[in-house]
Amino acid sequence: MAEMSYEAARDELAKVVATLESGGLGLEDSLKLWERGEELAAICQQWLDGAKAKLEAASKISDD
Repeated sequence: MAEMSYEAARDELAKVVATLESGGLGLEDSLKLWERGEELAAICQQWLDGAKAKLEAASKISDD
């Protein structure tokens, strides 16, 4: 699978959370959806960590 954008991961994660919060799913489906949510959260965190590193690097360059 091609790398997922931050926005796509965030939007899908929001849908996963809404579905889980609404209830009505069986245990197996809930667990699968939870696992997908964990994957999406990790993708979002990777994007945020990368953005933070870029900002810190740019800040360090401007301080020099």
